[in-house]
Amino acid sequence: MACLVSISAGSINYLCGGGGGGGRGGSRFRVRASGMATTIEKLGIKIERNPPETRLSELGVRKWPKWGCPPSNFPWTYSSKETCYLLEGKVKVTPDGATEAVEIAAGDLVVFPKGMSCTWDVSVAVDKHYNFE
Repeated sequence: MACLVSISAGSINYLCGGGGGGGRGGSRFRVRASGMATTIEKLGIKIERNPPETRLSELGVRKWPKWGCPPSNFPWTYSSKETCYLLEGKVKVTPDGATEAVEIAAGDLVVFPKGMSCTWDVSVAVDKHYNFE
């Protein structure tokens, strides 16, 4: 598989496969490294891996409600933008119409866009803080 990589202003952009992305055989995602945290955007889902505690505090994450579930598989539609922080768990999220999944796990700060419909495949029980906007 061939990939096009561009680097600018602290971001690394990847376009892999044929068909130019957008669900037509290619895979497009962005990675931004900042200290120990890494931000990835894939299939409309933004993931900040291992954000520093200062970032979580400034967002008020520890004051958000909590939600959890055991290993399971279920459809979900986001009627509002959701930001969540996974305390525990491992999930593959597959947006409707996508041929690949986005993996999220404990330590990830994740933003799901309003209107996204997807399937959650939970392989390790989830415990998360969440906030709807």
